[in-house]
Amino acid sequence: MRSTNTNKTARRHQTELPPIEDFIPKGHRMIEGDHPAMLRNEDLLKEVSLSFGRTGGPGGQHRNRKATACTATHIPTDITGTATERRRQSENRSLSVSRLRRTLAIILRRKIDTNSWTCSELWGGRQQGEQLPINPKHRDYPHLLAEALDLLFAFDFDLSATAACASLSSSQIVKLIAHDKQALAWVNEQREERGLSAIKS
Repeated sequence: MRSTNTNKTARRHQTELPPIEDFIPKGHRMIEGDHPAMLRNEDLLKEVSLSFGRTGGPGGQHRNRKATACTATHIPTDITGTATERRRQSENRSLSVSRLRRTLAIILRRKIDTNSWTCSELWGGRQQGEQLPINPKHRDYPHLLAEALDLLFAFDFDLSATAACASLSSSQIVKLIAHDKQALAWVNEQREERGLSAIKS
């Protein structure tokens, strides 16, 4: 039994996303129109400013010779994503945009009409019965996370009602959110404000 628990813990760590640097999920912002975390990469980048700089830390002097660190800023909201850990600028650029998407997915909320809601084409294409399989490191994850959080918000964080509307199991909704610790922390903060119990991953 002990080895089984150890294996489960190891698998969870392999799929969990690393924390978003310097991001504490407090509150949210309401937006109208398309959710930026759900945009195609080329469309999102039209709204993003990229800045590069040097960074310290592991890697020594060789790491500091080039401006490899990257910060991606979503201009309409001034929300950012930063990556500094890779030696190549192109890799940090990709990571910073990915982290920006995750942050946008958690902070920004759209008003959803629960009576007329239909899932996106991406969601529908991935859904398998009551399951919505997604590797949290996949580029589609922030899109699905934003969509799930919008729906959960619309149902005032009622997990059962959200799952029923999405034709998913409640555990699948929890799994989708819990891949990202900051997303789960924000949801639990909102549930606590409403007198609801915390969701455990």
